[in-house]
Amino acid sequence: MDKLLEKDVKKGKIESSTAAKEARDRITVVESIKGLRDVDLVVEAASENINLKTSLFSTLAQELRPDAILASNTSSISITKIAAASILPGENASSDKGKASASRVVGLHFFNPVPVMPLVELIAGLQTSEETLERARAFAVACGKEVTTSKDVPGFVSNALLMPFLNEAIMCLEKARMRDNHGIATRDDIDKTLRLGMNHPMGPLTLADFIGLDTCLAIQKVLYEGTGDSKYRPSVLLERMVDAGWLGKKSGKGFYDYNS
Repeated sequence: MDKLLEKDVKKGKIESSTAAKEARDRITVVESIKGLRDVDLVVEAASENINLKTSLFSTLAQELRPDAILASNTSSISITKIAAASILPGENASSDKGKASASRVVGLHFFNPVPVMPLVELIAGLQTSEETLERARAFAVACGKEVTTSKDVPGFVSNALLMPFLNEAIMCLEKARMRDNHGIATRDDIDKTLRLGMNHPMGPLTLADFIGLDTCLAIQKVLYEGTGDSKYRPSVLLERMVDAGWLGKKSGKGFYDYNS
């Protein structure tokens, strides 16, 4: 965080080091969820793991004020399923308290890097109330973001479009490797084609490395399992690279090497 603030000062996005320090001082680190009891809204940003997220939301629902919004930054997992996990113990989906607890869950999908990307995707589960939606939207706008909405379908709009594109690029490389690089295209040519031919800021294999190949695989599995459509089947090469621990930029190796 300090490095990001320092970079923004150098770029002129933050007026001075003093202003950066003031921004840093407004951030409070808490040791447990109990430290969030008085907040109006919380945004969960754990990894794309349904069991982890439902466990977190069950705890958040019990520890936070009953009027606090529980938002998830998930990029693919069902908000309806997450909201169901927020029903308080002893209640059910049809009880008044159960419906009230689930109604405050919403999807607020920020895009990385968050300080740079201007978009937030707003997703309502079946249980999400209109009040929750409007408060969540107002929060995103107050953060200086543009807001689009999506129904609660696997991958929402963004990743239902992006991940099959990345997966197809990986399959192109996979076929090339299977044919001793005499197949569809090499890594560099795949990325160059999209950069120079389609004016993309980076190629799909580079983008997958920056997102994290484990994250790409997790989202692709959500799409495949959530729809049953074979067009979303994850690339075998993607699965093997994740098995190898080649997760992209964050691990130092993905489709490209980042340690040199």
